[in-house]
Parts: sequence; structure tokens; C-alpha cells
Amino acid sequence: QRRVHGDHFTFFLSKMSRTVRVVVSGAAGQIGYSLVPLICSGQVFGNDTRVVLRLLDVAFCAQSLQGVQMEVEDGAYTLLDQVITTTDLQEAFTDVDYAILVGGFPRKAGMERKELISKNVAIFKEQGQALNKWASRDVKVLVVANPANTNCLIASMNAPDIPRRNFSCLTRLDHNRAISQIALRAKVPVADVKNVIIWGNHSSTQYPDVNHGTVRGQPIRQVIQDDAYLNGPYISTVQKRGAAIIEARKLSSAMSAANAIKDHMYDWIHGTAEGSWTSMGVLSEGSYGIEEGFCFSYPVRCVNGTWEIVQGLSLDEFSQRLLALTKEELASEKHDALEALSA
Repeated sequence: QRRVHGDHFTFFLSKMSRTVRVVVSGAAGQIGYSLVPLICSGQVFGNDTRVVLRLLDVAFCAQSLQGVQMEVEDGAYTLLDQVITTTDLQEAFTDVDYAILVGGFPRKAGMERKELISKNVAIFKEQGQALNKWASRDVKVLVVANPANTNCLIASMNAPDIPRRNFSCLTRLDHNRAISQIALRAKVPVADVKNVIIWGNHSSTQYPDVNHGTVRGQPIRQVIQDDAYLNGPYISTVQKRGAAIIEARKLSSAMSAANAIKDHMYDWIHGTAEGSWTSMGVLSEGSYGIEEGFCFSYPVRCVNGTWEIVQGLSLDEFSQRLLALTKEELASEKHDALEALSA
């Protein structure tokens, strides 16, 4: 503490309450470039938290990483204690408190899905082992790189000394898209839309569920009054939004993805708002008929750095059918991933 003397009073300015070590993989890429300023400015961990930031990427991107580091330095962020760029897993992961794993092998033209899974399994096996060997035992891990659910599962399988509940994958971008589409249809601000759900895989089989959501406290279906839209075009719009952005922009959705990472981490750390939930990909524990062994997106509430799946929500036949479809895809991805691991 530092004592400040004035003419008529004395008060204390406390040092920031804590410092966290954060690694971002794939930090030279588009999402990393959009995410780093959000971390450094306090929007992820809060304005009372100082940050030691480690930017990790592959050797091929080392020069680009240096450019990112220079821009971070030029940002003169008052909450940033240090920024380090590295291509070394030990340097990146040692004693890290938060790991945001954005880097993965991208899908290329003509690449079969099985090959993409195989490439990424190798990456997330290695990163899971690195987390297990060097990271804090309380590290919180967010997997962003696709296929995010399966990559998260593989990382957790290779980090047996870290609690399974400390692993999650990003479906908040889908959740935000689902909220936004309802807000646009209802002609209200997004803050007025609550408790949509993304079930399942971060893919075109995800199920954006409005059955428990509200607009200004009223059920979404009652406000929209168009079940044909909500059961058809609405779902496909959310499912295919990423592809639509690539078609329009010729680049992937980096800005909104970074914002969703910020939202995901902030809620996980600081808690979801009273009466609200969000969507997170978490390792299944049997809820809603999804047995252990999958990373599945659920509605969750967060309190004091932990999450709990929202229980007791009814699922009609339509919803059950879509949950089964997305689980089937995840089972296929898991089969291919385990096959690649054993090869």
C-alpha cells in the first residue's frame, strides 16, 4: 500500500488485487490480434487485475508475433505488467493461470474432415501434455480452435492432473449470434434478450434453442409469434453464420470471435448475471442424456469462477431430435480423434 498525505485527510491506495499469467496460442492470427487488446485493457479479467501476457505461435509466425508485441507495447496498457512472445510450449505454459487456445490447424481446400481432426489431435495432445506438466493446477482452459469441442476433449484427456471442469470450449459466439438474431427480429436491444441456449457441437449441427428464452421478460415464441421461422430459418442462420461471414468478408469472423472469448472468460471468472445463463462447451457429466466422454455445449450459470449446468429444462421432441443429431456428430469426431491418437 502507498500512503498519500493531504492537508485534511490521509488515505490509502491499494495495489491491484492480483496478477494473472495468461497465454494466448495462435496469437499472430486474426482472432488473437483482436483479442489481445481486450485482455490488456481489463475487459476480460477486470480492472482490478494485472496481466502477464504470453503470446504463443508456431515458429513460422515468429516475425508476426514480434509485430504484435510491438503494438502491445505501443498500446501502453496500464494493467499489463509484461508481454512475452514465444514459440516454446514450456515458456508459454509454465505456471499459467489462464490458457486461451486459439491456434489450430486450419481447414484447407480439399481437406477431408477426418484429416483436419487428425492434424488438430496432434496439436491438442501436445498442448494438453504441456498444460499438465507446467501450468498452474488451477489453470482455466478455453479451446477456440476448431473442431473446438473435440480439441477440448483431447486436451483434457492429456492433462489428467488438471480438473476436467477447468476445460471448456467456445460456443459463446454461437450464443451471441442466437441472441442477436432474436433482437433483430423483435426490434429490441440485445440486452433485452435472455436465456437462449446453444446445445451440442460448435458446428452446423449445433442447436440454438429459444424455448426457455425471453424478450423483455416475455417468452421468445410469444414475442416473435412465428414458430416456422424459429424452427427453421432462425436455426439455420445461426448454424451457418460463420460461413456467411466468410462469404461476405472473404475472411473468418475474428472480431466477433474475440468478443465472444472476452464474454466467455469474463462470465466464467466473474459470474453470470442474476437470473441469466450463458452457453459453454463443457465436459459432459450425464446431463440431458449426454454421457461422460463428450465436450458438449450446455446452458450454464457461473459463480465464483465455477460453472454449473442449468438443470430441469424441458426438451420437446423437436429439441430431443436435434440434440441427438449434434451428439451423433460429436461421437463421430471423437471416433476419428481417438483413431488418430492410436495411429
